[in-house]
Amino acid sequence: MLETTELETYFLDMWRIRRFEERAAELFKSGVIKGTAHSCVGQEAIAVGACAGLGDDDYIVSHHRGHGHCIAKGADTGKMMAELFGRITGYGHGLGGSMHIAALDRGILGANGIVGAGLGIGTGAALSATIRGTRQVCVAFFGDGAANEGIFHESLNLAALWKLPVIFVCENNGYGLSLGVEQASAVPRISTRAVAYGMPGETIDGNDAVVVRDAVGIAVQRARAGEGPSLIEAMTYRSGDHSMRTNLPRYRPEAEEEEWRRRDPILKMTALLKQRQVSQKRIDAIAAKADAEIEQVIAAAGQAPEPAMDILFPAVMAPSLAAASEPEAGSRQLGYVEAVREAMHQEMARDDHVVVLGEDVGRIGGLFQCTAGLQQAFGAERVRDTPISENVIANAAVGAALTGLRPIVEVQFFDFITHMMDAIVNQAAKLRFMLGGEARIPLVIRGPQGGGIRLGAQHSQSLETWFAHIPGLVVLAPSNPYDAKGLLAAAIRDDNPVVFIEHKLLYQQSRGPVPKAPYALPIGKAAIRRPGKDVTIVATMAMVDVALSAARELARDGIEAEVIDPRTLRPLDGGTILASVRKTNRCVVVHEGWTTHGFGAEISALIMENAFDWLDAPVARVGMADVPMPYNSGLERELIPNAARIAEAARTVCYRS
Repeated sequence: MLETTELETYFLDMWRIRRFEERAAELFKSGVIKGTAHSCVGQEAIAVGACAGLGDDDYIVSHHRGHGHCIAKGADTGKMMAELFGRITGYGHGLGGSMHIAALDRGILGANGIVGAGLGIGTGAALSATIRGTRQVCVAFFGDGAANEGIFHESLNLAALWKLPVIFVCENNGYGLSLGVEQASAVPRISTRAVAYGMPGETIDGNDAVVVRDAVGIAVQRARAGEGPSLIEAMTYRSGDHSMRTNLPRYRPEAEEEEWRRRDPILKMTALLKQRQVSQKRIDAIAAKADAEIEQVIAAAGQAPEPAMDILFPAVMAPSLAAASEPEAGSRQLGYVEAVREAMHQEMARDDHVVVLGEDVGRIGGLFQCTAGLQQAFGAERVRDTPISENVIANAAVGAALTGLRPIVEVQFFDFITHMMDAIVNQAAKLRFMLGGEARIPLVIRGPQGGGIRLGAQHSQSLETWFAHIPGLVVLAPSNPYDAKGLLAAAIRDDNPVVFIEHKLLYQQSRGPVPKAPYALPIGKAAIRRPGKDVTIVATMAMVDVALSAARELARDGIEAEVIDPRTLRPLDGGTILASVRKTNRCVVVHEGWTTHGFGAEISALIMENAFDWLDAPVARVGMADVPMPYNSGLERELIPNAARIAEAARTVCYRS
């Protein structure tokens, strides 16, 4: 039986959450708090009961209605309130807001504005704890609406498959936004879904903190013993609307709301305390303590300074490694695939926090053999064959990166990265920023893209522009084995999320000198592949060799082309490109992706904005026409830029002047 003093602590935390949320709502209505917030009034017992069963170093992952979870796990209410005020003293220094509060020092990996995302991130944190050999567990809180997201099923399957120490806690308050569970779910009892994944599942009274604590406590014991995940469905009710901003027509029956008011979790805890002979005076004193604390943090938040513009850019990216020198290539010849594989092997040997995740990466060494031999060298714990579940693979990698690992995720074909977009764009690229620059996300997403081997429209796309557009990502695109090894090593060592793009044709055709010793190339430094004085050709990935062929053809006509390989698409080495254009006065940009809105448009804009006075002709772009990649080999060859098209574009810009 719990000691009365412990129950008093539960009551204090529940009342602290209640008062925090009530005052936040009042401040929102008065215009002090901007944007929105999602109140957890009515759900306090779940946060307090669940976190009571955890240790200080255990993890939680929250969602958009996450203030209670953060407070219950020990977050500083002053920093939380300051974040709601948008002040620099907040957890995210005013950059994240209500839905993105995290306290990494307390194991709070962040609330999240994307429904269900925390399920995958929590799975990754549990994977990290397993690989690092700690006894930490993770509680992943989610709402009933998230149970209908694909990430729910992918996360439960992966966690059960690998027996990860994660407890999935569903806060079932009966409604997603306005749609009830019965109208949204073919199987409205969410806990029954656990059996499909071979894990325990139970439904409990989420308004009783003691019941929640006991259920989570049992699940934690199972997780620490290596018995895998559990699913707990805690039935509760949110007292208010979906958010402070929404003002919807009535969608919940009045009688239903009244019934749940009688089952209020704080009323339940008050009744239990009185059963233990705790006086009303004592209960009022505990509540008054929380009231005073919340008023103090409101006053402090109101006096805290606003963030200035100079906070923005350092928060986007972690500092890069010091610029590395480029070693001599030497005479040893390697293929592109071998270079990629050697980089991963050497980095895994150097740092045991580096792990590889992906479909078929272990036993067979990947579809293109980029990971061949890694599982044999480093074991199945660090080189993991995953189910076909791109969404959770990428989200779990984010969670693992947040908690000490350096994951490398292989995408079999880059076209499949569409399943990973939330994890890459909304999580990996933004978490550091939303947490005020206080986090590192050392993560590499790598794999092949591009056409040329007759795989059709869904296996041949060039999607680099998508990722080069996103602040918070590093995007690398090596064109030869030397760069592939050195840039991949740099990507693995970097503290930022890296999208590392390999071209399928280079797997087959590119061979060149590569040093045997480990090395990392500087990120953000272009290479001049061929010097010239008459026209600059900027080409990426497989187009670099094609551009060099075009340059040789042009030389026969007396036109000396300078060929530049950016190597890094983000951050882009604009200085090298601009210096070349100011020398040659002309430029052709070549990439395999679609010309419209393609990467060449960014290069062209860079030149027009910074070297217009040096141009003797408009910048020309050579890329794909605006059609998907056809299967027919003749049509595919016709669409992909070739040396003749590049040379013709160069002649055009040269002769126009």
